[in-house]
Amino acid sequence: MNRKAEDTLRSEGHFSYNQLLAFFIPLGFSASLTAITHVIINGTMSRGENAAFIIACYAIAMSIFGIIEKPLIIFRQTCSALVKDKKSFKVLFLFLLYVVAAVLLICFILGFTAIGDWVFVHWFNAEPNMVETISNTFKILTVVMVLSGIRGIYEGIIIREQKTKWLTIMVVVRLATMLIASYLFVVSGYITSLTGAMIFLIGMAVESIISVWKGQSLLNGKKRSRSKLKMKGVTRFYFPVLFYFISQTLLIPVIYVFLSKTSDKNLAIASFALAISITGMVLSFFSYTHQLVLQFYEEHGKKVARFTIVISFIPSILLSTLCFTPIGSWFMGVVMGANASLAEATINVLKVFIVKTIVFPWVDFMNGFFMLRRKTNKILIAQILNLTTVIIALIFLVNLFPEWNGLNGSIASTLGEVIGLIVVIIVFKRMGSAPSEKEKTSLFTRI
Repeated sequence: MNRKAEDTLRSEGHFSYNQLLAFFIPLGFSASLTAITHVIINGTMSRGENAAFIIACYAIAMSIFGIIEKPLIIFRQTCSALVKDKKSFKVLFLFLLYVVAAVLLICFILGFTAIGDWVFVHWFNAEPNMVETISNTFKILTVVMVLSGIRGIYEGIIIREQKTKWLTIMVVVRLATMLIASYLFVVSGYITSLTGAMIFLIGMAVESIISVWKGQSLLNGKKRSRSKLKMKGVTRFYFPVLFYFISQTLLIPVIYVFLSKTSDKNLAIASFALAISITGMVLSFFSYTHQLVLQFYEEHGKKVARFTIVISFIPSILLSTLCFTPIGSWFMGVVMGANASLAEATINVLKVFIVKTIVFPWVDFMNGFFMLRRKTNKILIAQILNLTTVIIALIFLVNLFPEWNGLNGSIASTLGEVIGLIVVIIVFKRMGSAPSEKEKTSLFTRI
């Protein structure tokens, strides 16, 4: 079916839930499969002669990578929301180049000056004998960041054109390539922290090449639209989303700081870390709810809302299965390798996170709505209140109930998520579900 026929069907209301599934499921699979990347890398490095040293150096380099990469990974959302044609893509791509230049400057300072060495030692508690290895690993990861930004902007085109199966295809090819590279490194006996970074680089390079090829072919087929995207419109959309992601990144370290003040800090941090990783794994499949809104809400708002209602319960059902059936004990012991006390503590933390799994898909849904309306500053407001709530809750909980250990983190985190959702719902109701005539005009002329 050609594009014109698809548009005709949509205008006539012949839009099914199967089409939503066909769009959403590949996105979910690609997000879930991406997590396997680090399983492959860590599995390779664990086969080295000094595995603890190798993995520790790589982990520190990746921690810094995770922070600095944030300005680049959000180009996927920015592109899928703002780019309508080649002209608007050129505007956004120019902005990407500015961001890449800023990121490279930061990476140069960390990788090639004494400032980086100081950061590794004093901020990340690296031993002096680890600094050179961390620095060399980080230099390779710098290239991964650039490729990540390029991949993201073209994936935005692919999502915009609803060819989401390609995201799953790209991740599968990436993982296959990484497995081959991992096998070759193991056979050759060359296993260091740099090995992990190189496997990551190889996988990202392959995924980026496919993304650019497919994204550019789709972009070439797009006609000019009414959109007149300006750099000012890009920055107004981009920076609130950036600060939103940065505040999310800061949230977990803040929680760890407070958990270190509980009765059993090791058990508290370990149980919370395992619980948040499991929760993240469950929610990763549902982390693209905002794209349903961006791509379909304007024409099929009711169906998108109904679809979201159904899928919003799936992560909580999965987590409830782990918490309230024997599967949970088996999973914690066999898959996660936790001992009995840690397994019990983690499951208790996960029980609180069931609420978080119900809330998260709707937070992401509302974020998509604000992205659609170019009101991303509303996302930032909710996230600031979320972070503030978490900190205030932790101050009270840790001082009043230090014996709750990891539960304090899950209660505070979940409470912050609930407050954030309440705020965005209030803002949503005040704005109305449909843009005003003035707002419609601004979306096409001033962004």
